[in-house]
Amino acid sequence: MRLAAAANEAYTASLAVSELLGCHQCGGDRGQDEELGIRIPRPLGHGPSRFIPEKEILQVGSEDAQMHALFADSFAALGRLDNITLVMVFHPQYLESFLKTQHYLLQMDGPLPLHYRHYIGIMAAARHQCSYLVNLHVNDFLHVGGDPKWLNGLENAPQKLQNLGELNKLLAHRPWLITKEHIEGLLKAEEHSWSLAELVHAVVLLTHYHSLASFTFGCGISPEIHCDGGHTFRPPSVSNYCLCDITNGNHSVDETQVNSAGNISQVSDSFFEVEALMEKMKQLQECRDEEEASQEEMASRFEIEKRESMFVFSSDDDEVTPARDVSRHFEDTSYGYKDFSRHGMHVPTFRVQDYCWEDHGYSLVNRLYPDVGQLIDEKFHIAYNLTYNTMAMHKDVDTSMLRRAIWNYIHCMFGIRYDDYDYGEINQLLDRSFKVYIKTVVCTPEKVTKRMYDGFWRQFKHSEKVHVNLLLIEARMQAELLYALRAITRYMT
Repeated sequence: MRLAAAANEAYTASLAVSELLGCHQCGGDRGQDEELGIRIPRPLGHGPSRFIPEKEILQVGSEDAQMHALFADSFAALGRLDNITLVMVFHPQYLESFLKTQHYLLQMDGPLPLHYRHYIGIMAAARHQCSYLVNLHVNDFLHVGGDPKWLNGLENAPQKLQNLGELNKLLAHRPWLITKEHIEGLLKAEEHSWSLAELVHAVVLLTHYHSLASFTFGCGISPEIHCDGGHTFRPPSVSNYCLCDITNGNHSVDETQVNSAGNISQVSDSFFEVEALMEKMKQLQECRDEEEASQEEMASRFEIEKRESMFVFSSDDDEVTPARDVSRHFEDTSYGYKDFSRHGMHVPTFRVQDYCWEDHGYSLVNRLYPDVGQLIDEKFHIAYNLTYNTMAMHKDVDTSMLRRAIWNYIHCMFGIRYDDYDYGEINQLLDRSFKVYIKTVVCTPEKVTKRMYDGFWRQFKHSEKVHVNLLLIEARMQAELLYALRAITRYMT
Protein backbone atom coordinates (compact mmCIF):
# COMPACT_ATOMS: atom_id res chain seq x y z
CA MET A 1 0.00 0.00 0.00
CA ARG A 2 2.82 2.37 0.91
CA LEU A 3 4.56 1.71 -2.43
CA ALA A 4 1.33 2.21 -4.35
CA ALA A 5 0.63 5.48 -2.56
CA ALA A 6 4.14 6.74 -3.29
CA ALA A 7 3.81 5.76 -6.93
CA ASN A 8 0.45 7.53 -7.19
CA GLU A 9 1.97 10.66 -5.67
CA ALA A 10 4.82 10.49 -8.20
CA TYR A 11 2.34 10.05 -11.04
CA THR A 12 0.30 13.02 -9.81
CA ALA A 13 3.48 15.08 -9.54
CA SER A 14 4.49 14.16 -13.11
CA LEU A 15 1.04 15.25 -14.33
CA ALA A 16 1.48 18.56 -12.55
CA VAL A 17 4.86 19.06 -14.23
CA SER A 18 3.46 18.32 -17.69
CA GLU A 19 0.56 20.71 -17.05
CA LEU A 20 3.00 23.43 -15.97
CA LEU A 21 5.34 23.06 -18.94
CA GLY A 22 2.77 21.93 -21.47
CA CYS A 23 3.02 21.26 -25.22
CA HIS A 24 0.77 20.65 -28.19
CA GLN A 25 0.66 16.92 -27.41
CA CYS A 26 -0.06 17.40 -23.71
CA GLY A 27 -2.71 20.02 -24.39
CA GLY A 28 -0.66 22.82 -22.87
CA ASP A 29 1.01 26.00 -24.09
CA ARG A 30 4.40 25.26 -25.59
CA GLY A 31 5.61 28.79 -25.23
CA GLN A 32 5.01 28.95 -21.50
CA ASP A 33 8.51 27.77 -20.59
CA GLU A 34 10.02 30.42 -22.83
CA GLU A 35 8.02 33.14 -21.05
CA LEU A 36 9.30 31.82 -17.71
CA GLY A 37 12.88 31.91 -19.00
CA ILE A 38 13.45 28.23 -18.12
CA ARG A 39 16.27 26.37 -19.89
CA ILE A 40 14.94 22.88 -20.42
CA PRO A 41 17.63 20.17 -20.56
CA ARG A 42 17.47 18.00 -23.65
CA PRO A 43 18.64 14.37 -23.49
CA LEU A 44 21.98 14.00 -25.23
CA GLY A 45 21.69 10.32 -26.13
CA HIS A 46 19.02 8.21 -27.78
CA GLY A 47 17.24 6.28 -25.06
CA PRO A 48 18.37 4.24 -22.03
CA SER A 49 21.09 2.34 -23.95
CA ARG A 50 23.72 3.32 -26.50
CA PHE A 51 23.74 -0.27 -27.82
CA ILE A 52 20.03 -1.06 -28.10
CA PRO A 53 17.79 0.94 -30.49
CA GLU A 54 15.34 3.01 -28.49
CA LYS A 55 12.33 1.69 -30.40
CA GLU A 56 13.13 -1.82 -29.12
CA ILE A 57 13.09 -0.78 -25.46
CA LEU A 58 9.77 -0.68 -23.63
CA GLN A 59 8.53 2.91 -23.33
CA VAL A 60 7.04 4.17 -20.07
CA GLY A 61 3.30 4.28 -20.56
CA SER A 62 3.10 1.22 -22.81
CA GLU A 63 3.88 -1.39 -20.15
CA ASP A 64 1.51 -4.12 -18.93
CA ALA A 65 0.18 -4.35 -15.35
CA GLN A 66 3.14 -6.40 -14.05
CA MET A 67 5.72 -4.05 -15.52
CA HIS A 68 3.77 -1.00 -14.34
CA ALA A 69 3.89 -2.39 -10.79
CA LEU A 70 7.66 -2.90 -11.14
CA PHE A 71 8.13 0.66 -12.39
CA ALA A 72 6.02 1.96 -9.48
CA ASP A 73 8.07 -0.03 -6.96
CA SER A 74 11.34 1.17 -8.50
CA PHE A 75 10.21 4.79 -8.45
CA ALA A 76 8.95 4.53 -4.86
CA ALA A 77 12.17 2.87 -3.66
CA LEU A 78 14.71 4.98 -5.53
CA GLY A 79 12.80 8.18 -6.26
CA ARG A 80 13.60 7.68 -9.95
CA LEU A 81 13.06 5.35 -12.87
CA ASP A 82 16.62 4.88 -14.02
CA ASN A 83 17.99 3.59 -17.31
CA ILE A 84 19.18 0.32 -15.76
CA THR A 85 15.57 -0.47 -14.81
CA LEU A 86 14.33 0.43 -18.29
CA VAL A 87 16.78 -2.05 -19.86
CA MET A 88 16.38 -4.81 -17.24
CA VAL A 89 12.61 -4.77 -17.73
CA PHE A 90 13.19 -6.99 -20.78
CA HIS A 91 13.15 -9.65 -18.02
CA PRO A 92 10.51 -8.67 -15.43
CA GLN A 93 11.00 -11.72 -13.20
CA TYR A 94 14.69 -10.93 -12.76
CA LEU A 95 14.06 -7.18 -12.38
CA GLU A 96 11.64 -7.79 -9.53
CA SER A 97 14.22 -9.87 -7.66
CA PHE A 98 16.99 -7.36 -8.41
CA LEU A 99 14.98 -4.37 -7.15
CA LYS A 100 13.94 -6.22 -4.00
CA THR A 101 17.57 -7.16 -3.22
CA GLN A 102 18.96 -3.69 -3.94
CA HIS A 103 16.22 -2.04 -1.86
CA TYR A 104 17.04 -4.30 1.09
CA LEU A 105 20.79 -3.66 0.80
CA LEU A 106 20.43 0.12 0.61
CA GLN A 107 17.38 1.02 2.66
CA MET A 108 16.18 -1.68 5.04
CA ASP A 109 17.53 -2.49 8.52
CA GLY A 110 21.12 -3.70 8.39
CA PRO A 111 24.50 -3.46 10.11
CA LEU A 112 25.71 -0.37 8.19
CA PRO A 113 24.30 3.19 8.34
CA LEU A 114 22.67 4.46 5.14
CA HIS A 115 25.40 6.93 4.17
CA TYR A 116 28.06 4.20 4.52
CA ARG A 117 26.08 1.99 2.13
CA HIS A 118 25.97 4.61 -0.62
CA TYR A 119 29.62 5.53 -0.08
CA ILE A 120 30.63 1.87 -0.46
CA GLY A 121 28.56 1.82 -3.67
CA ILE A 122 30.58 4.81 -4.89
CA MET A 123 33.88 3.10 -3.98
CA ALA A 124 32.88 -0.10 -5.79
CA ALA A 125 31.59 1.59 -8.97
CA ALA A 126 34.65 3.86 -9.09
CA ARG A 127 37.01 0.85 -9.28
CA HIS A 128 35.59 0.25 -12.75
CA GLN A 129 35.41 3.96 -13.59
CA CYS A 130 31.62 3.68 -13.79
CA SER A 131 30.67 7.36 -13.56
CA TYR A 132 27.01 6.40 -14.20
CA LEU A 133 26.72 4.59 -10.85
CA VAL A 134 29.08 6.98 -9.05
CA ASN A 135 26.88 9.95 -10.01
CA LEU A 136 23.69 8.23 -8.84
CA HIS A 137 25.16 7.30 -5.47
CA VAL A 138 26.80 10.66 -4.89
CA ASN A 139 23.30 12.13 -5.05
CA ASP A 140 21.89 9.40 -2.79
CA PHE A 141 24.79 9.76 -0.33
CA LEU A 142 24.09 13.48 0.06
CA HIS A 143 20.33 12.86 0.25
CA VAL A 144 20.71 10.59 3.31
CA GLY A 145 22.94 13.13 5.09
CA GLY A 146 26.43 12.05 4.01
CA ASP A 147 29.29 14.47 4.62
CA PRO A 148 30.13 16.26 1.32
CA LYS A 149 33.82 16.36 2.33
CA TRP A 150 34.07 12.60 1.87
CA LEU A 151 33.34 13.12 -1.82
CA ASN A 152 36.57 15.11 -2.26
CA GLY A 153 38.49 11.84 -2.12
CA LEU A 154 38.76 8.57 -0.21
CA GLU A 155 41.41 10.12 2.05
CA ASN A 156 38.68 12.41 3.43
CA ALA A 157 36.43 9.50 4.47
CA PRO A 158 36.71 7.84 7.90
CA GLN A 159 39.68 5.52 8.36
CA LYS A 160 37.27 2.59 8.68
CA LEU A 161 36.09 3.12 5.09
CA GLN A 162 39.61 3.79 3.85
CA ASN A 163 40.63 0.41 5.26
CA LEU A 164 38.05 -1.21 2.98
CA GLY A 165 39.97 0.03 -0.07
CA GLU A 166 42.27 -3.00 -0.33
CA LEU A 167 39.39 -5.48 -0.20
CA ASN A 168 37.49 -3.40 -2.79
CA LYS A 169 40.53 -3.49 -5.07
CA LEU A 170 41.09 -7.25 -4.79
CA LEU A 171 37.41 -8.15 -5.12
CA ALA A 172 37.03 -6.02 -8.25
CA HIS A 173 40.15 -7.21 -10.07
CA ARG A 174 41.80 -10.29 -8.51
CA PRO A 175 39.50 -11.89 -5.91
CA TRP A 176 41.58 -15.10 -5.82
CA LEU A 177 44.24 -13.17 -3.86
CA ILE A 178 41.94 -12.54 -0.87
CA THR A 179 43.14 -14.32 2.27
CA LYS A 180 41.98 -14.64 5.86
CA GLU A 181 44.74 -12.13 6.74
CA HIS A 182 42.89 -9.45 4.76
CA ILE A 183 39.77 -10.23 6.79
CA GLU A 184 41.69 -10.21 10.07
CA GLY A 185 43.18 -6.81 9.25
CA LEU A 186 39.70 -5.31 8.92
CA LEU A 187 38.22 -6.99 11.99
CA LYS A 188 41.15 -6.17 14.30
CA ALA A 189 41.87 -2.56 13.36
CA GLU A 190 41.36 -1.31 16.95
CA GLU A 191 39.03 1.72 16.98
CA HIS A 192 38.50 1.47 13.20
CA SER A 193 37.57 -2.21 13.18
CA TRP A 194 34.64 -3.78 11.38
CA SER A 195 32.27 -6.27 12.96
CA LEU A 196 31.64 -9.53 11.08
CA ALA A 197 28.07 -8.46 10.28
CA GLU A 198 29.22 -5.05 8.99
CA LEU A 199 31.91 -6.68 6.86
CA VAL A 200 29.48 -9.13 5.25
CA HIS A 201 27.13 -6.21 4.46
CA ALA A 202 30.07 -4.32 2.93
CA VAL A 203 31.24 -7.34 0.90
CA VAL A 204 27.76 -7.89 -0.53
CA LEU A 205 27.52 -4.19 -1.48
CA LEU A 206 30.97 -4.22 -3.12
CA THR A 207 30.20 -7.34 -5.17
CA HIS A 208 26.74 -6.00 -6.07
CA TYR A 209 28.16 -2.75 -7.48
CA HIS A 210 31.14 -4.35 -9.21
CA SER A 211 28.71 -6.59 -11.09
CA LEU A 212 26.26 -3.74 -11.71
CA ALA A 213 29.12 -1.76 -13.27
CA SER A 214 29.57 -4.75 -15.61
CA PHE A 215 25.89 -4.56 -16.56
CA THR A 216 26.07 -0.78 -17.07
CA PHE A 217 28.97 -1.04 -19.51
CA GLY A 218 27.88 -4.37 -21.03
CA CYS A 219 24.49 -2.97 -22.07
CA GLY A 220 25.79 0.51 -22.93
CA ILE A 221 23.59 2.25 -20.35
CA SER A 222 23.28 5.97 -21.13
CA PRO A 223 23.81 8.65 -18.46
CA GLU A 224 20.66 9.86 -16.71
CA ILE A 225 19.39 13.23 -17.95
CA HIS A 226 20.31 14.98 -14.65
CA CYS A 227 23.91 13.64 -14.64
CA ASP A 228 27.07 14.75 -16.43
CA GLY A 229 26.99 13.65 -20.06
CA GLY A 230 23.26 13.03 -19.97
CA HIS A 231 21.90 16.32 -21.28
CA THR A 232 22.49 19.39 -23.37
CA PHE A 233 20.85 22.83 -23.49
CA ARG A 234 21.08 23.11 -27.27
CA PRO A 235 17.73 23.78 -28.94
CA PRO A 236 15.96 20.73 -30.36
CA SER A 237 16.91 19.95 -33.96
CA VAL A 238 13.47 18.54 -34.72
CA SER A 239 10.57 20.97 -34.91
CA ASN A 240 8.00 18.62 -33.39
CA TYR A 241 10.14 17.79 -30.35
CA CYS A 242 7.91 17.57 -27.29
CA LEU A 243 8.72 18.39 -23.67
CA CYS A 244 6.87 15.33 -22.46
CA ASP A 245 9.35 13.26 -24.45
CA ILE A 246 12.03 14.25 -21.92
CA THR A 247 10.21 12.55 -19.06
CA ASN A 248 9.24 9.54 -21.14
CA GLY A 249 12.68 9.12 -22.69
CA ASN A 250 11.16 9.17 -26.20
CA HIS A 251 13.58 11.76 -27.50
CA SER A 252 14.88 9.95 -30.57
CA VAL A 253 12.28 11.14 -33.03
CA ASP A 254 14.32 10.38 -36.11
CA GLU A 255 15.83 6.90 -35.73
CA THR A 256 18.76 6.21 -38.04
CA GLN A 257 17.62 3.89 -40.80
CA VAL A 258 19.95 1.05 -41.66
CA ASN A 259 20.44 0.21 -45.30
CA SER A 260 19.36 -3.42 -45.24
CA ALA A 261 20.64 -4.11 -48.78
CA GLY A 262 24.20 -3.53 -47.61
CA ASN A 263 23.78 -6.02 -44.78
CA ILE A 264 22.43 -9.05 -46.65
CA SER A 265 25.67 -11.01 -46.44
CA GLN A 266 26.10 -10.20 -42.76
CA VAL A 267 22.55 -11.34 -41.98
CA SER A 268 23.15 -14.52 -43.95
CA ASP A 269 26.39 -15.22 -42.03
CA SER A 270 24.74 -14.65 -38.68
CA PHE A 271 21.85 -16.93 -39.66
CA PHE A 272 24.31 -19.75 -40.29
CA GLU A 273 26.01 -18.98 -36.94
CA VAL A 274 22.73 -19.72 -35.14
CA GLU A 275 22.19 -22.93 -37.12
CA ALA A 276 25.76 -24.07 -36.37
CA LEU A 277 25.29 -23.35 -32.64
CA MET A 278 22.04 -25.34 -32.61
CA GLU A 279 23.79 -28.26 -34.31
CA LYS A 280 26.69 -28.20 -31.82
CA MET A 281 24.25 -28.29 -28.90
CA LYS A 282 22.54 -31.31 -30.44
CA GLN A 283 25.84 -33.13 -31.02
CA LEU A 284 27.08 -32.43 -27.48
CA GLN A 285 23.88 -33.77 -26.02
CA GLU A 286 24.27 -36.96 -28.07
CA CYS A 287 27.89 -37.35 -26.90
CA ARG A 288 26.78 -36.91 -23.29
CA ASP A 289 24.24 -39.67 -23.73
CA GLU A 290 26.77 -42.04 -25.30
CA GLU A 291 29.80 -41.67 -23.03
CA GLU A 292 31.05 -39.82 -19.98
CA ALA A 293 34.60 -38.50 -19.62
CA SER A 294 36.74 -39.66 -16.67
CA GLN A 295 37.49 -37.35 -13.73
CA GLU A 296 41.10 -37.05 -14.89
CA GLU A 297 39.98 -36.01 -18.37
CA MET A 298 37.48 -33.49 -16.91
CA ALA A 299 40.22 -31.97 -14.72
CA SER A 300 42.56 -31.76 -17.73
CA ARG A 301 39.91 -30.00 -19.84
CA PHE A 302 39.36 -27.45 -17.06
CA GLU A 303 43.07 -26.63 -16.95
CA ILE A 304 43.16 -26.27 -20.74
CA GLU A 305 40.16 -23.89 -20.74
CA LYS A 306 41.58 -21.92 -17.82
CA ARG A 307 44.88 -21.50 -19.67
CA GLU A 308 43.16 -20.55 -22.93
CA SER A 309 41.02 -17.94 -21.17
CA MET A 310 44.24 -16.05 -20.38
CA PHE A 311 44.80 -15.46 -24.09
CA VAL A 312 41.35 -14.06 -24.74
CA PHE A 313 41.64 -10.31 -24.87
CA SER A 314 40.09 -7.59 -26.94
CA SER A 315 41.85 -5.59 -29.63
CA ASP A 316 40.62 -2.55 -27.71
CA ASP A 317 42.88 -3.56 -24.84
CA ASP A 318 44.31 -0.10 -24.26
CA GLU A 319 44.48 1.27 -20.75
CA VAL A 320 41.52 3.45 -19.85
CA THR A 321 42.63 6.41 -17.77
CA PRO A 322 40.07 7.13 -15.05
CA ALA A 323 38.70 10.64 -14.78
CA ARG A 324 39.63 12.56 -11.64
CA ASP A 325 36.01 12.80 -10.42
CA VAL A 326 35.88 8.98 -10.33
CA SER A 327 39.46 8.02 -9.44
CA ARG A 328 39.47 10.10 -6.25
CA HIS A 329 37.10 7.53 -4.70
CA PHE A 330 39.70 4.74 -4.69
CA GLU A 331 43.42 4.18 -4.17
CA ASP A 332 46.05 2.60 -6.41
CA THR A 333 44.51 3.66 -9.73
CA SER A 334 47.03 1.62 -11.75
CA TYR A 335 45.85 -1.66 -10.19
CA GLY A 336 43.60 -3.66 -12.53
CA TYR A 337 42.69 -7.11 -13.77
CA LYS A 338 45.51 -9.57 -14.40
CA ASP A 339 45.04 -13.25 -15.24
CA PHE A 340 45.74 -15.33 -12.15
CA SER A 341 48.36 -17.58 -13.78
CA ARG A 342 50.46 -14.88 -15.41
CA HIS A 343 53.96 -13.81 -14.32
CA GLY A 344 54.84 -17.14 -12.76
CA MET A 345 52.03 -16.98 -10.20
CA HIS A 346 50.15 -20.16 -9.45
CA VAL A 347 46.81 -19.83 -7.73
CA PRO A 348 45.27 -23.12 -6.54
CA THR A 349 42.04 -24.09 -8.26
CA PHE A 350 38.95 -23.20 -6.22
CA ARG A 351 36.96 -26.44 -6.17
CA VAL A 352 33.24 -25.89 -5.72
CA GLN A 353 32.89 -29.25 -3.99
CA ASP A 354 35.07 -27.86 -1.16
CA TYR A 355 33.32 -24.49 -0.79
CA CYS A 356 30.15 -23.58 -2.67
CA TRP A 357 27.46 -20.93 -2.44
CA GLU A 358 24.58 -23.32 -1.72
CA ASP A 359 26.21 -25.19 1.18
CA HIS A 360 28.55 -22.59 2.67
CA GLY A 361 28.28 -19.01 1.39
CA TYR A 362 24.49 -18.79 1.59
CA SER A 363 24.28 -19.86 5.24
CA LEU A 364 27.16 -17.59 6.30
CA VAL A 365 25.56 -14.51 4.72
CA ASN A 366 22.13 -15.34 6.11
CA ARG A 367 23.52 -15.87 9.60
CA LEU A 368 25.40 -12.57 9.74
CA TYR A 369 23.00 -10.45 7.66
CA PRO A 370 19.56 -12.08 7.93
CA ASP A 371 17.39 -12.44 4.80
CA VAL A 372 20.06 -11.16 2.41
CA GLY A 373 21.36 -14.65 1.66
CA GLN A 374 17.83 -15.66 0.64
CA LEU A 375 17.42 -12.62 -1.62
CA ILE A 376 20.78 -13.12 -3.34
CA ASP A 377 20.16 -16.84 -3.74
CA GLU A 378 16.82 -16.16 -5.42
CA LYS A 379 18.48 -13.67 -7.80
CA PHE A 380 21.22 -16.18 -8.72
CA HIS A 381 18.65 -18.87 -9.46
CA ILE A 382 16.41 -16.63 -11.55
CA ALA A 383 19.32 -15.44 -13.74
CA TYR A 384 20.70 -18.98 -14.16
CA ASN A 385 17.38 -20.71 -14.85
CA LEU A 386 15.67 -17.92 -16.80
CA THR A 387 14.56 -19.13 -20.23
CA TYR A 388 11.86 -18.48 -22.78
CA ASN A 389 12.93 -21.61 -24.74
CA THR A 390 13.97 -19.48 -27.69
CA MET A 391 17.21 -18.91 -29.58
CA ALA A 392 17.06 -16.12 -32.13
CA MET A 393 14.38 -17.25 -34.60
CA HIS A 394 14.01 -20.75 -33.06
CA LYS A 395 11.36 -21.74 -30.50
CA ASP A 396 11.00 -24.69 -28.11
CA VAL A 397 14.76 -24.86 -27.53
CA ASP A 398 16.38 -26.19 -24.36
CA THR A 399 19.02 -23.53 -23.65
CA SER A 400 20.28 -25.01 -20.35
CA MET A 401 23.51 -26.30 -21.93
CA LEU A 402 24.34 -22.85 -23.31
CA ARG A 403 23.50 -21.05 -20.07
CA ARG A 404 25.66 -23.42 -18.06
CA ALA A 405 28.58 -22.99 -20.48
CA ILE A 406 28.42 -19.19 -20.05
CA TRP A 407 28.21 -19.39 -16.24
CA ASN A 408 30.98 -21.96 -15.91
CA TYR A 409 33.26 -20.12 -18.34
CA ILE A 410 33.11 -17.03 -16.12
CA HIS A 411 33.88 -19.09 -13.02
CA CYS A 412 36.69 -20.82 -14.94
CA MET A 413 38.25 -17.38 -15.64
CA PHE A 414 38.22 -16.88 -11.86
CA GLY A 415 39.85 -20.27 -11.25
CA ILE A 416 36.64 -21.92 -9.97
CA ARG A 417 36.03 -25.52 -11.06
CA TYR A 418 32.95 -27.76 -11.07
CA ASP A 419 34.02 -31.42 -10.93
CA ASP A 420 30.89 -32.60 -12.74
CA TYR A 421 31.23 -30.29 -15.76
CA ASP A 422 32.97 -31.10 -19.05
CA TYR A 423 34.86 -27.89 -19.90
CA GLY A 424 35.38 -29.15 -23.44
CA GLU A 425 31.82 -27.95 -24.11
CA ILE A 426 32.81 -24.30 -23.66
CA ASN A 427 34.98 -24.18 -26.78
CA GLN A 428 32.23 -25.89 -28.74
CA LEU A 429 29.52 -23.42 -27.73
CA LEU A 430 31.25 -20.06 -27.19
CA ASP A 431 33.08 -18.58 -30.16
CA ARG A 432 35.99 -16.17 -29.85
CA SER A 433 34.02 -12.93 -30.31
CA PHE A 434 31.61 -14.04 -27.60
CA LYS A 435 34.47 -14.96 -25.26
CA VAL A 436 36.05 -11.54 -25.83
CA TYR A 437 32.77 -9.87 -24.92
CA ILE A 438 32.28 -12.04 -21.81
CA LYS A 439 35.79 -11.49 -20.50
CA THR A 440 35.66 -7.75 -21.13
CA VAL A 441 32.27 -7.30 -19.44
CA VAL A 442 33.29 -9.39 -16.43
CA CYS A 443 36.93 -8.37 -15.94
CA THR A 444 37.41 -4.92 -17.52
CA PRO A 445 33.88 -3.60 -18.19
CA GLU A 446 35.08 -0.04 -18.76
CA LYS A 447 36.61 -1.29 -22.06
CA VAL A 448 33.36 -2.64 -23.56
CA THR A 449 32.51 -1.16 -26.95
CA LYS A 450 29.41 -1.22 -29.14
CA ARG A 451 31.41 -3.16 -31.70
CA MET A 452 31.93 -5.96 -29.15
CA TYR A 453 28.23 -5.96 -28.27
CA ASP A 454 27.20 -6.05 -31.93
CA GLY A 455 29.85 -8.64 -32.80
CA PHE A 456 28.50 -11.63 -30.87
CA TRP A 457 25.28 -13.57 -31.54
CA ARG A 458 24.40 -11.20 -34.38
CA GLN A 459 21.07 -12.86 -35.14
CA PHE A 460 19.89 -12.87 -31.53
CA LYS A 461 17.37 -10.41 -30.09
CA HIS A 462 18.51 -7.58 -27.82
CA SER A 463 16.45 -9.11 -25.01
CA GLU A 464 18.61 -12.26 -25.35
CA LYS A 465 21.80 -10.21 -25.17
CA VAL A 466 20.50 -8.47 -22.04
CA HIS A 467 19.81 -11.94 -20.63
CA VAL A 468 23.45 -12.84 -21.35
CA ASN A 469 24.48 -9.80 -19.32
CA LEU A 470 22.30 -10.94 -16.41
CA LEU A 471 24.12 -14.29 -16.46
CA LEU A 472 27.49 -12.51 -16.60
CA ILE A 473 26.85 -10.20 -13.65
CA GLU A 474 25.37 -12.87 -11.40
CA ALA A 475 28.15 -15.37 -12.16
CA ARG A 476 30.68 -12.63 -11.48
CA MET A 477 29.02 -11.62 -8.21
CA GLN A 478 28.91 -15.23 -7.03
CA ALA A 479 32.60 -15.75 -7.91
CA GLU A 480 33.63 -12.67 -5.90
CA LEU A 481 31.43 -13.69 -2.99
CA LEU A 482 32.87 -17.22 -2.94
CA TYR A 483 36.43 -15.95 -2.52
CA ALA A 484 35.50 -13.34 0.10
CA LEU A 485 33.22 -15.62 2.11
CA ARG A 486 35.73 -18.48 2.03
CA ALA A 487 38.34 -16.11 3.50
CA ILE A 488 35.87 -15.01 6.21
CA THR A 489 35.08 -18.67 6.99
CA ARG A 490 38.78 -19.49 7.27
CA TYR A 491 39.25 -16.55 9.63
CA MET A 492 36.32 -17.72 11.79
CA THR A 493 37.67 -21.26 12.02
